[in-house]
Order: sequence, then structure tokens, then C-alpha cells
Amino acid sequence: MNIQQIVDFASATSTAEHYRPAAEKVLKGDPQQSVRNHYASPCGQFSAGIWEGAVGQWTVSYSEHEYCEILQGVSVLRDADGNSKTLRAGDRFVIPAGFRGTWEVLEPCRKVYVIFEQASA
Repeated sequence: MNIQQIVDFASATSTAEHYRPAAEKVLKGDPQQSVRNHYASPCGQFSAGIWEGAVGQWTVSYSEHEYCEILQGVSVLRDADGNSKTLRAGDRFVIPAGFRGTWEVLEPCRKVYVIFEQASA
């Protein structure tokens, strides 16, 4: 390994992948999303990049552990019991594997994500 393997998000040229959540998961709006995965580990369990989401709400079920840093916008994360947390630019948090609930984008949102997917037992 050398310095050329360092992934600098400011100069990364990853292609954006555009998508929408599956129709049965959408609760509100048309939550178009894009992801620029700047790094994926050779084992496939670790990745990092930039995610962007349009206004809307959808159900989520995390099989991975995800660190997030909101760069812009406002979102609301709700758990299965209806408890909520409003997320704004500057917020940093981890969503543990096993979390189920909804993600709602109130203002177009952009975040840095770092994901660790545990190996299946």
C-alpha cells in the first residue's frame, strides 16, 4: 500500500448510482436517492461514500452498522415504536444493525456514510 490508495472524498470521482426505495417501502413522496460509493473493502464488508436523498419517507431495516454525518438538509429517523430523532447538518451518529423504522427527508439531504456489514453466521 502507498499514498495513492488513500481515498480523498474531496477529489473522488465515483459515479453516482441513482435509485428509489422499493415501491412497497415508500410511505410518502418520491424519495429519489443517489449514492457515490467512494470506497469498498476487498472483503465487501466495509464501504464509505456520499448519499443524497430527496423529500419523502420510506421504511428501513438495517442489516449493517452505519455511521452517518449529515452535510446538508433535514431528516427524521423514527424507530418501530414511533420515537423520533431529527437530523440536521453537522449531526453525527451510528445506526446499529437491527434498527427498524422509517427515514423521512424533510429538506433534500446529503450525508457521509460509513457502513460495516457483519458476516452472516
